[in-house]
Amino acid sequence: MNDNLATSSHPPRPAIAWIGLGIMGSPMSENLIKAGYDVTGYARKQEKLDRLTAAGGTAAKSVAEAVRNADVIITMVPASPQVEEVAYGPEGILENARPGALLIDMSSITPQTSIDLAGAAKHKDIRVLDAPVSGGEAGAVEAVLSIMVGGEQADFTYARPIFEALGRTIVLCGPHGSGQTVKAANQLIVAVNIQACAEAVVFLERSGVDLKASLDVLNGGLAGSTVLTRKKDNFLSRDFKPGFRIDLHHKDMGIVTDAARAVGAPLPVGSVVAQLVASLRGQGDGGLDHSALLRGVERLSGAQV
Repeated sequence: MNDNLATSSHPPRPAIAWIGLGIMGSPMSENLIKAGYDVTGYARKQEKLDRLTAAGGTAAKSVAEAVRNADVIITMVPASPQVEEVAYGPEGILENARPGALLIDMSSITPQTSIDLAGAAKHKDIRVLDAPVSGGEAGAVEAVLSIMVGGEQADFTYARPIFEALGRTIVLCGPHGSGQTVKAANQLIVAVNIQACAEAVVFLERSGVDLKASLDVLNGGLAGSTVLTRKKDNFLSRDFKPGFRIDLHHKDMGIVTDAARAVGAPLPVGSVVAQLVASLRGQGDGGLDHSALLRGVERLSGAQV
């Protein structure tokens, strides 16, 4: 009897469908598998599916197949067009998920796309949360992401154990679209911070001081930041292997610029940094990590990079 009571007090974990197994999606889905969740995934590239199955997940041949029996569907794709592609249409999530399922979009997209998706899903009796993340590839691997959520309190409460397997700071920010609005602000802060760090690196090197020692002491004071902690080695080694690509940050700067214009919020510094990100992308560095903003500063200083 006690065993039965214990079992009834711990309902089975929801079955999860995961759509999008990129730099962020693969380690995040693997962390859910480690936490004991049954994860069925879909991605276009076979090597991504092979990685999922090697971690203990199940590969699906299509979005429709992945979501058909899922209690929770999580999408982690690059931008609004990709979210719309996997959500809508005869082979999409809304047409194939079962009524009552919860769709959690963890992509970084426009707030309006999230609001529109929630409205369309409601007609199919599918619940929706927008839940973009911050922390980059390292945060995804280490399961210490910051997760900013928009949607209903009851759905957030239901999803919280899932979020706790993925991140450390988990906050319901408001109604649908709020998570994406906060993520846009996050990307603004991150871009400005990286640009400031990049300028400091060039200044310090030109001044002839020990760069590593300088960054260590700066990171111990008020100038310290998660950006400097995470990206210091990138700056020191000029290793710009993508943890978060310039292409994606360019997209995000467009989101925050448009959203700020819509509400009448000036972004004088953010607008300049958005142009610097766009310039770096235009110079062919879009596939590099966003710490490669250092390359832009170096070019402005006359260095050949």
